[in-house]
Amino acid sequence: MPSFDDLVAEASAVAVEGWDFSWLDGRASEERPPWAYARTVARRLEGATASLDLQTGGGEVLAEAGTYPPLAVATEGWLPNLAVAADRLRPRGVTVLGHDGATPLPFVDGVFDLVTSRHPVSTDWPEIARVLAPGGTYLSQQVGPASMVELSEAFLGPLPDAHRWRRPEDARAAAERCGLEVVDLRSVRLRAEFADVGAIVYVLRTCVWWVPDFSVERYRPTLRRLHDRMVSDGPFVAHSSRFLVEARRPDRQP
Repeated sequence: MPSFDDLVAEASAVAVEGWDFSWLDGRASEERPPWAYARTVARRLEGATASLDLQTGGGEVLAEAGTYPPLAVATEGWLPNLAVAADRLRPRGVTVLGHDGATPLPFVDGVFDLVTSRHPVSTDWPEIARVLAPGGTYLSQQVGPASMVELSEAFLGPLPDAHRWRRPEDARAAAERCGLEVVDLRSVRLRAEFADVGAIVYVLRTCVWWVPDFSVERYRPTLRRLHDRMVSDGPFVAHSSRFLVEARRPDRQP
């Protein structure tokens, strides 16, 4: 294994725009949910007439579809990802718009029969219900409770409330309060392995919510301890949490 300093320097220098994580190939692995979200979205797009992908990241998942409805829109709030998404999706006929994920969506009521989102930072259920057409569907793979908590706790210490964050049952309740019918809700916990400390530095630079104040300088002693542990004991193991939620707007509102 390369030295601690070389691993950290390499991971600190690599660009982190987009969400393809290809730099981690051979250095980290994560089990995938059984519902095959990207393929499911691709199938749904084939039957849609107007689609909206919220918080699309770099457009990686949406780009896998290949076939899009006559009206296909994606939004993204982080400027580096917005540029990546535009370069990737606009040649495919997808309109890419900047949106912060917090303000009202810039669309008229009831325009989309399919709204999708993979790993949204937050879910604005009232706005999703508003832009969905009658009979339309919201399909989303979301991060669940205590996801990668082992990695966060290695830097931040115990997080006893982590299991209460982003619970699937809370998503169901929020959707139903907006008049949507939840027709599918599934969750899974998945094993992830990090083979070297550079992989950990890379993911903490990318997924900044896991350790919100992360920097190599601030956490160098912790990184050094993790490196020594991985050299002697093997990969660092954590577990991600995912849930799939599908909600439908009734054909007629009560």
